[in-house]
Amino acid sequence: MSNITAQMVKQLRDRTGAGMMECKKALTEAKGDMDKAVDAMRKAGQAKADKKSSRVAAEGIIKFVAKNNEKFNLVEINCETDFVAKDNNFLDFAELISKSSLDSFNGNLQDFHQVKQANGKTIEEIRLEVISKLGENVQIRRIQQVNVDSGFMGYYMHGNKICVTTILEKKDDALAKDICMHIAAMKPLSIDAEGISKDNLEREKEIFKAQANESGKPEDIIEKMIDGKMKKYISEVTLLNQNFVKDNDITIENLLKKNGNKILSFLRMEVGEGIEKKDENFAEEVMAQIKK
Repeated sequence: MSNITAQMVKQLRDRTGAGMMECKKALTEAKGDMDKAVDAMRKAGQAKADKKSSRVAAEGIIKFVAKNNEKFNLVEINCETDFVAKDNNFLDFAELISKSSLDSFNGNLQDFHQVKQANGKTIEEIRLEVISKLGENVQIRRIQQVNVDSGFMGYYMHGNKICVTTILEKKDDALAKDICMHIAAMKPLSIDAEGISKDNLEREKEIFKAQANESGKPEDIIEKMIDGKMKKYISEVTLLNQNFVKDNDITIENLLKKNGNKILSFLRMEVGEGIEKKDENFAEEVMAQIKK
């Protein structure tokens, strides 16, 4: 059969999500056999997807999902462009992965990729199909489980680019939201100085030391300069020491005391953080929203 109709092309497009010319070519080569055309396109799509999987994927979305108010996950799904991050095929895939993570994610992403869905396909097979449809690399970058053993959890989403969760000792919706928004904007590394890694502190100290040595001042003065810079750095990156974004006259520590509460933990996730990509400062967007 060599007469390929527009209806046949449409049917193949509906089944594969591929482009019109690609479908027509596959049908022609398969002599109108729809199943053979699908198989050929799946094989070709797999090869293309494997090639695309090596490309940098630094855009995408963050999803916050919950189940029975007991399980909570933050999920980052990446693609290559913000345009694709808004595509329904990508968004449907992100929704599928996020919901599936609540029941199937055991802490290991490789295991999660092999989990079968209701249609009998593994998550990895579905991911490769999405890559073929969208023409971009699509990655499940990370899934972070939020453990709420005690206390009250609040969260804040800045669009679908930043998500913050915080666990307070006592229930307070307004305070939890304020602190989450603050964390989204100010990017603290930890609650207090004890939460900063030794490697991080040593790296910053070396940088400050190199800067101070260039001043040509005496050794005792240099030591004081380094000490002062370290104290300033710690106050800037620890949540309790940061000035509250809504009121710079008080620190987060004072805000918590004022409300008779304590923060037990927090988690901040931003799309593409740590991946080399074009410069987009979502934290500044949060600040602009707060000021409104």
